[in-house]
Amino acid sequence: MTLAMLVTVGGIVLGAAQTPSADSPPVRLRSDPPVIGSSWDDLLDGVKTREDWLAHKRVLRQRYLDLIRDEHKPAKPPLDVQVHETVTVDGVYVRKLISYNVEADERAHAYLAIPVDGRGPWPAIVALHGTYKHGKERAAGLEDTPDKAYLDHLARRGYVVIAPDHFVAGHRIPPEGPYDTTRFHQKHPEWTAVGKFTYENSIAVDVLSSLPEVDANRIGALGHSLGGQSTYFLAAYDERIKAAASNCTAPFFRHFTRVEHWARDRWYVYFKHIRPELLEGRLPPIDMHEIIALIAPRPFLDLSALNDGDPLTQRQRVLMNCKIMDVYELEKAPDNFAFYVHGRGHSVGHESRQLMYAWMDRFLKPAEATQTRLVKPQ
Repeated sequence: MTLAMLVTVGGIVLGAAQTPSADSPPVRLRSDPPVIGSSWDDLLDGVKTREDWLAHKRVLRQRYLDLIRDEHKPAKPPLDVQVHETVTVDGVYVRKLISYNVEADERAHAYLAIPVDGRGPWPAIVALHGTYKHGKERAAGLEDTPDKAYLDHLARRGYVVIAPDHFVAGHRIPPEGPYDTTRFHQKHPEWTAVGKFTYENSIAVDVLSSLPEVDANRIGALGHSLGGQSTYFLAAYDERIKAAASNCTAPFFRHFTRVEHWARDRWYVYFKHIRPELLEGRLPPIDMHEIIALIAPRPFLDLSALNDGDPLTQRQRVLMNCKIMDVYELEKAPDNFAFYVHGRGHSVGHESRQLMYAWMDRFLKPAEATQTRLVKPQ
């Protein structure tokens, strides 16, 4: 025996239906799609027009600068770019090991790749590595997995590429070990590690902009893991980044059961000053969806895996990206935002790399570079 029930759509009673039994199909009725609401809706609270958004965007930008404590960055020194090594790779591009000033008493090291074809000036990319001891070497394809050899891949596609070491990796590993920020915080007790690497990555843009081989109006950024986080922090900070792509970045502040990860008391500490609030359950006044939204209307691509860490947290990322798309709609630039979600874990698989590189091609190369053509009649 089955029990009768009333079926309603939009609050209107349509009539009686039978509760489906184990061997009968479910009753499904036509209806309008429900509105999807989420905690990410606060991105546009009170915002109705593009003008509203632009006013709110100014507020969010200041909150972002406050979060990274940008006011505590040091004065920018002259670049003084020096070349320490030059190698021609397969006759396709020249790879240079360079260094340049980032503070009065600190120099960053990076690999710089320049195509040998003299058809420049070229579009350029800041390629940011993940948490690896010799980050720029991996980006250059000299160590570890070739999946993350962005400098090599992109130089072969006709880009000038700079791949800087993170400030606690490569040539600048502190005595405590790679990615230990103890000495940084001793030197800059009021600054943040995120502020430091974002500022340094902006200086890498200065280096690219200074090169005659580079079209300074066509500079992008991409990265994986810590490099992916660094990418959207940089693009939100520096409007010279004209296209950005982030792969498998860390979770946000909200809905993250280990949110104190962002303010650890050891090793790599992103935001030391927010630890007391996080331990009391209070989150900062800005979250990752609001930081990413600062990039709009410039192109941004987010790639993530549903099985990269906690699956419930990662599923929230889909809802987050749906709300970011609303910002791009307000900016009248919906084709400048995209996201790709997969099940390959914390990886840079073939399809992810191709999407990131194609994203750069679309927005940084001339239209004919990505234009399709019909076959000519024979």
